[in-house]
Amino acid sequence: MKRVELEVVVGLFLLVGILALAWLSIRLGRMQVLGLAGYVVYADFPTVGGLKQGASVEIAGVKVGQVEAISLVEYRARVTLRIDGSVKLQEDTIASVKTKGLIGEKYMRLSPGGSDEIIPPAGKIRETEPPIDIEEMIGSFIFGKF
Repeated sequence: MKRVELEVVVGLFLLVGILALAWLSIRLGRMQVLGLAGYVVYADFPTVGGLKQGASVEIAGVKVGQVEAISLVEYRARVTLRIDGSVKLQEDTIASVKTKGLIGEKYMRLSPGGSDEIIPPAGKIRETEPPIDIEEMIGSFIFGKF
């Protein structure tokens, strides 16, 4: 009888450990299990220069969403953004691809406008700023075209 009790305790301990690892991997991977909250908006750029799916979307340094997908539409990069439901974007919001630090990761910065009109779900951000191409800027400076 003691052996059966020991096996049950070890089995429960193993089950709790597996559940803890699953929870930890979901939290660290920033995955959402029960569907994504918020709404989707789109922005078209001539180039996104290293922006990746899953990158953060920020307003005033505060994360308000993430990049859900990047695709090519009519030779322009269409970025699909998932924005928190509590955040309402004005019609004249500006979307910019920025870099954290000197050689850090790319993220999307939204600069809210002053319009009274709100971008609806599945709407489009019209004003966009592509990332600064450091290589092109250095090349222009070196060859005197700056």
